[in-house]
Amino acid sequence: MVVLYPTLSGAVYAFTDWTGRADGTNFIGWANFVEIFSDVAARSALRNSLIIAVSVTVVQTLVGLALALALHTSLVTRNVLRTLFFAPALLPPVIIAFLWTFILTPQGPLNRVLRGLGLDFLAQNWLGDSSLALWTVIGVVIWQSAGLTMVIYLAGLQGIPTELNESAALDGASWWQRTRLVTVPLLIPATTVAMSLTLISSLKLFDQVFAMTGGGPGYATETLSVIMYKEAFVSGRFGYSTAIALVLTMIVFAFTMVQLGALRRFDVDR
Repeated sequence: MVVLYPTLSGAVYAFTDWTGRADGTNFIGWANFVEIFSDVAARSALRNSLIIAVSVTVVQTLVGLALALALHTSLVTRNVLRTLFFAPALLPPVIIAFLWTFILTPQGPLNRVLRGLGLDFLAQNWLGDSSLALWTVIGVVIWQSAGLTMVIYLAGLQGIPTELNESAALDGASWWQRTRLVTVPLLIPATTVAMSLTLISSLKLFDQVFAMTGGGPGYATETLSVIMYKEAFVSGRFGYSTAIALVLTMIVFAFTMVQLGALRRFDVDR
């Protein structure tokens, strides 16, 4: 009941013009949802949330898998490297966001290094350019969380019998063939966990966006979570904010179900 009652109450308030006060709440039907899909800011936030979810999930999964395969070896420094790659995932997202905001300022360390190397054309206003800001935030999110995906894949690699790869090697299979035909298919359970966690967290992304750009410039980095916060605690439109939250919940549920179904089917086919 502790979870169920607030959830159901939220679903009811999504159909009202609730302003956070007990009085003056009116039932307005589907008006909030019509506004979500007709408002420029809300549509932009929805598009950005989907771009972030797809980009982060795909790239972070590939990077995490590559790191896990590279560090699942007898390399002497493998434990040190694993710690270094995993360390950012242990830090609060807001701290990471403030750190990278400083690094990415127009006169910050990154641009100074690029100019010092004679690569002035690469120096950019990373968070102030509407065409770059969203991809910059995506890069920071992947940088912080790829280590977590790596750890999930390392755990999966530990459960693969070494005899399988050894037998494939004796049959003349190359490293790439062993990885593609033996290792990766056996990592489907780890992939399911890694992609599900990444997809859910990226669809709900708030901390990094709010701390780094506040949703700007313009609506360039606005996400559903950010606009939900602004509508509730800045504009006082709690009913509309609750409707956005309900839409976000349905999107997360739908994407998760589709992803799990696809991965399970792939696992069965294998």
